[in-house]
Amino acid sequence: MSTCLFLSFRLRTTPSVDAGELARLEGVLRATPKLLKALVHTSTSADDPYVKDERPPQLVLQLYFAELPGLEAALARDGHLRVLATRSQFPNLADADITQQAMLVRTFAVPEPTIQPARGEPCCTYLVSYEGEAEDLNAWLDHYLEKHTKHMARFPGIRELEVYTRLDWVGLLPWPRVNFMQRNKVAFDSADALTQALHSPVRHDIRACYKALPPFTGPTSHYAMATRALLPHSRT
Repeated sequence: MSTCLFLSFRLRTTPSVDAGELARLEGVLRATPKLLKALVHTSTSADDPYVKDERPPQLVLQLYFAELPGLEAALARDGHLRVLATRSQFPNLADADITQQAMLVRTFAVPEPTIQPARGEPCCTYLVSYEGEAEDLNAWLDHYLEKHTKHMARFPGIRELEVYTRLDWVGLLPWPRVNFMQRNKVAFDSADALTQALHSPVRHDIRACYKALPPFTGPTSHYAMATRALLPHSRT
């Protein structure tokens, strides 16, 4: 089971990520030791009949590593990703409201997955976060992983389905940590494809399953994001 670092950026000084900073960021990510792939999510929009959340962060990074030690090495005091906090190279990103969390990746099969993943073609993802606590986390995860994902995998046009669960991790990036109990991601070819899926009968089944989840507290967020996948230089 691989691990994934989530970095979420809410910019303070600009409405979107500067193109120059984004290019430098992608160069840093591609050169990260032990990185399997990076997903660069920028905000977009889709229509969900059940939820109308606040504006998404302008940038979310998902950085995948095969094992936790590789992720922790990138976040060490002298680790490769420390440069992301350097104002001289990333003035707008370094000034953003940033949160971080490392999680385990659980991948679920879908009927028609992306044929050539991680080659840079844009797609649309729906990032969902459960930010509070379950009364019984074991019962929560049992229900979600066993039942909820089966409904999600039936979305028309779905290309990818992943669920992320918590772990303990060591890192020295200078940003606040969050401890969301769970996240998930579904991916589609486009924002229109995501909207169509969210208006399909499957969405109603998912909502019914959601209402049957074991008790939990805290907010739940749903963000539509335009996504590019980057491979490290060693794999391109």
